[in-house]
This record gives sequence, C-alpha cells and structure tokens, in this order.
Amino acid sequence: MRTTIDGAGRVVIPKAVRDEAKLAAGTEIEVEFRDGRIEIAPIGAPMRLAQHGTSTVVAAEGKMPVLTVDDVRDALDRTRR
Repeated sequence: MRTTIDGAGRVVIPKAVRDEAKLAAGTEIEVEFRDGRIEIAPIGAPMRLAQHGTSTVVAAEGKMPVLTVDDVRDALDRTRR
C-alpha cells in the first residue's frame, strides 16, 4: 500500500494495516531505520522474571488485557501463515 508523508513528517498507516496489526490510537510504536528500510513495531509490555514455586516465569509489569478465544485464534492464524 502506498501513503504519503506530510510536511510535518507524519505518515498515515492505512486502516487495513492498522487493523491487521491491532494498532489503535495512542499505541506506542518504535520506529527504526535498518538496512535501508523504515520499520515500525508496537512496543511490547514491560516484563520481568519472577519465581512461581520452583519455576521461573515471565510476568508482566502492569495490567494486561484478558485474552479471548478469538484473540488466541487470530494469533495462531497469523503465526501459521
């Protein structure tokens, strides 16, 4: 998809791409220039290692949204492509 950079350097990410990437207004993103390409990626939630009984687990630093069955199915479909 093509888009245009405006005079202030802003780029509109097309709605179809925002929807597929699950980007909403206010989502923090990371922008990098790497190997001649501009990469945009959502910033993940801060995580930490924690002890859970005798196991070490990864835990979110803050509150995380509840995953629905549809969320899990969508994630599986995206990774199986």
